[in-house]
Amino acid sequence: MAIRGFTALFLGLLLTAPFAPAAQAAPAAQTTGGAPHTRAAARAAGDYWTAERMEAALPALDGRRAEHTGTGAAEPVPPSHPFNGIPQVGTFFWTDGHNTGRFCGGTVVRSPHRDLVVSAAHCLRSPDPKKHFSFVPQYHDGLKPHGIFPVELIYIDQRYYDLGTNGGARWDFAVVRLGEREDGEDVQEAVGGFDLSFHPGYRHEDVRLIGYPGSSDAKYPKPLDCRSSTHRYTSTDPAAPGDFLEIACAGYVGGTSGGPFLVRGSWGYELIGVIGGYHTGGDTPDISYSSYFDDALLDLYLDAVDGAPPAHA
Repeated sequence: MAIRGFTALFLGLLLTAPFAPAAQAAPAAQTTGGAPHTRAAARAAGDYWTAERMEAALPALDGRRAEHTGTGAAEPVPPSHPFNGIPQVGTFFWTDGHNTGRFCGGTVVRSPHRDLVVSAAHCLRSPDPKKHFSFVPQYHDGLKPHGIFPVELIYIDQRYYDLGTNGGARWDFAVVRLGEREDGEDVQEAVGGFDLSFHPGYRHEDVRLIGYPGSSDAKYPKPLDCRSSTHRYTSTDPAAPGDFLEIACAGYVGGTSGGPFLVRGSWGYELIGVIGGYHTGGDTPDISYSSYFDDALLDLYLDAVDGAPPAHA
């Protein structure tokens, strides 16, 4: 408890102060990486995930948000537009038990060891083996503009494992710890990171929603960008209870899971949600949801920082 209390105090200071450049980082903030095997894993992942394999990858959970008419929204839905992405937001890639390529979005968050990404638990919950499991910041057009980082550990709330995607919808978030890039650099050193906001409230007037769609006419689909507002949605489905952030943004089809809800904070963007939660993110492409970032996510974050053993399915 003393260690966790100290970590919580450090986290409070970390998320209320500007991030120091890597060159000024204190020696105590060294990662547990640096081991040659993580760099070798990054090299192997970079060789495996060619542009063609990344383009052929399928959403982590098929059929989540099929394209169809009818948004379910009472008012006009803000449009989304494709763009080249931002460095702190990217895509996880892996192959499942059938050797099928899969993907899901994620966002780099500030942390003492500079190696954490937040995503949606429903993307990563399956116990199927995940081979070539890696993160590509700002993936677009078949490119890896900031290289590739191997995944080391996944932290998901035990209740989400036990209750599943519906019963555990309020805990549909995950913290993922990455190994170093081939050149020995950590992901936050390479691309920066956003503050992770706990208990952010439900109502926000200016929210940026980014997601990687799994279907597009383009050979290499670009991420989508949209600005809208959020409010509190209380589930009417007894099989998926909870309170969630709801946002209206057009065109967020399957594959956009794990994409960030971003708001402006004191030191740039803050992460207040990820596409997931209620019905793994929503039933239509134009209305998306996020589980609420509460103390359960804080616990996962602290476990990831401390290097505690993660829960398992």
